[in-house]
Amino acid sequence: EAANSFAAAVKDIRTQLGISQEELARALGVSFATVNRWENGKTYPSRLARGSFISYCDKMEEKGGLHMSRSEAETRKQLID
Repeated sequence: EAANSFAAAVKDIRTQLGISQEELARALGVSFATVNRWENGKTYPSRLARGSFISYCDKMEEKGGLHMSRSEAETRKQLID
């Protein structure tokens, strides 16, 4: 279930930002294939990678490019644990 939640979060965030899997991969310092596997639920990222993803989301939210409700933000932060 965690893998599916993370996959949905990746796709949702990427869609909100209007960026490609390749652009997200570049921003996170991972390969396109890695983001593709995350988004399709084929692999689940390490705790470090999940932390990087959450930090990226926080940064995009501060810049105004991402808008998350409080419950969405809390759910995404739970993905780190």
